[in-house]
Amino acid sequence: MISRDMEIVRINVEHLLRFIGLSGNMVPLMYHVLLIIISFLVAWFCDWASRRLFIPIARRLTKYTEAQWDDILFNEKVLRSACHIIPAIVIWKLMPMIFYQHSVVQEILARITAIYITVMSTRTAVTFIAGFDQIDTDKQRSAAHQYLKSFCGVLRILIICVSIVIIIALALGKNPMTLFAGLGATSAVLMLVFKDTIEGFAAGIRLTSNDMLHRGDWITVPGTDVNGIVKNISLTTVKVQNFDNTIITVSPKMLVNGSFQNWIGMQQSLGRRVQRKVYFDVRSIAFTDSKHTETNIGRFRKDVEEYLRQRKDVNADMLIMVRQIEATQCGIPMEFYFFLKQKEWKQYEMHLAEIMEHIYALAPTYGLKIYEQYPEQ
Repeated sequence: MISRDMEIVRINVEHLLRFIGLSGNMVPLMYHVLLIIISFLVAWFCDWASRRLFIPIARRLTKYTEAQWDDILFNEKVLRSACHIIPAIVIWKLMPMIFYQHSVVQEILARITAIYITVMSTRTAVTFIAGFDQIDTDKQRSAAHQYLKSFCGVLRILIICVSIVIIIALALGKNPMTLFAGLGATSAVLMLVFKDTIEGFAAGIRLTSNDMLHRGDWITVPGTDVNGIVKNISLTTVKVQNFDNTIITVSPKMLVNGSFQNWIGMQQSLGRRVQRKVYFDVRSIAFTDSKHTETNIGRFRKDVEEYLRQRKDVNADMLIMVRQIEATQCGIPMEFYFFLKQKEWKQYEMHLAEIMEHIYALAPTYGLKIYEQYPEQ
C-alpha cells in the first residue's frame, strides 16, 4: 500500500520536475533531494511545534498541581529531551518511504534513525530518573531518600546497559532478544566488570537500612584524613568535605567493613561533651581547717562543679561531674566532665577555652599547683 502511494507521488513529482525543465537522470535525483528536504522540514516543524506548544502546556499543568514532584520530574530539561525524539520518529517513518525503491538505503536509514531514537529515549529516561534525586530535599537524611537515590543509580546503569545492547542489535540487524539471551553466557564477565558497583550498592544499602550514614552527617574515619560533612552518597563512593574544605572520597564498602565515627548523635543532642583532665602537684594539697576535715582540692572540686552548673553555656540538665582519678607519677588527675550547649566547632572551642582558663586561674587561690614537667636542660 505504501509503495503504491509513493509510486503515485513519485510519478506526480517527476511530471512536475519535467514541467519546469528538468530531464534525464536529474529528474530522479531531484525527486529524492526534494522529498528529503520536505521530510527534514516536516521534522523540524514537529520539533519546533512540540517545543513551543507541548513544553509550555506541560509546565502549566504541573504548576497547577500542589505536588512538587511533578515540577521536578517533568522539568524543562526532560521535556526538551523528549521533544527531540519526535522529529526522529518523523524521519524514521518518511525516509524508508522515500527510498522504497532502494532496499539497501532504506535499511541503512531505518537502522540509523532507530539507533538515534534509542539514544534520545535513553537520554530522556536517564534525565527523568535524575530528577528523583531532587525530591524530598527537606528530608535528605531520611532512609527512604537514600534508598531512592541508590535505586535510581542502579536503574540508570541498567537502562544504559539495555540501550547499548539494543543499539548493537540494531546496528547488526539482529533481534535484541537474541543478544539478551546470549548475555547469560557472559554474566560472569559482567559480574567482574561491575564488581565494585555491585559491592558498593550492597554496602550503601547496609549503610542506609541500618541508619548508619546520611547526607549531612559529620563523620571521622580512623586511620584516614576523613573528618568532615558527608556531601554525597553514591553507589561506589561517599564524598566528604573536610573542615579545611578539601574533598575526600571513601568507598561504602570500607565504611561497612571497617569502622567510622558518626557525630550526628552529638549534633542532635542537647549538648556537646567536654572531658578534660588537669594534673595537680601532690605537694600542694593541704587541709583547710584545723580539724583536718576538708582539703583544698576537695573544696576546689566542689566549687568548680557549682561554677559549671551556674554557667549559661553549660547544660545543667545533663551530667556535670568533677572527679579525681587514680594518682600517677605526674600528680593527681582531676577530670572535668560536662556538656556545652554550643555544638558548632568554633563556638564550642571558644566557650571551652574560657571555662578551662578560669579553672587554671582559680586553682592557685586554693593553694593548688598544677603539675608541670619542665624539659631537660
